Amino acid sequence: MSNDGVDTSRRRFLIAATSTVGAVGAAGVVIPFGLSMNPSARAKAAGAPVEVDISKLEPGAKLTVSWRGKPVWIVRRTEQNMSDLASLDGKLTDPNSENTSQQPEYAMNAHRSLSDHSEIMVMVGICTHLGCSPTFRPEVAPADLGDDWKGGFFCPCHGSKFDLAGRVYAGAPAPTNLVVPPHQYLSDTVILVGVDGGVA
Repeated sequence: MSNDGVDTSRRRFLIAATSTVGAVGAAGVVIPFGLSMNPSARAKAAGAPVEVDISKLEPGAKLTVSWRGKPVWIVRRTEQNMSDLASLDGKLTDPNSENTSQQPEYAMNAHRSLSDHSEIMVMVGICTHLGCSPTFRPEVAPADLGDDWKGGFFCPCHGSKFDLAGRVYAGAPAPTNLVVPPHQYLSDTVILVGVDGGVA
């Protein structure tokens, strides 16, 4: 059989064009599939873990991130803050964190944090009364909160007060301490909020 009259340049063009269309089609399938492996905004809001770099968090400062659509506060407490915690026990509703639903087991201690990082407090920034977000009040003995105030959180909606471990003051409208979410340390400067790290 003779190849006389066959246009080889046309054949090459058709092969190249078909190959290009096939490659574009394959990419059109593979790229969306690959992107579907990443968690969506909806998945993140539903509870995907959140990594937080605390390397620049100074003593006495607070950092806020979002997890499950809620504010999560990370506070680096000062040495004075830590020593003040025990002096507040008699003024609190649940100083020993006996309500086990408010924190993971590894945060059921005086500072309500992982033992290896006791100066770092991680808590959900929502008042346990009616869901307002308390304000961070780190100052000591301000005129509006009294001489015995040693820093903490004040809810402007109905006046609930919490110390710097998120423990609620007795007589406040809020019935329980602020919630400590599950968390773990990936390093000394990175916290993963939303994953239960167990005892550290």
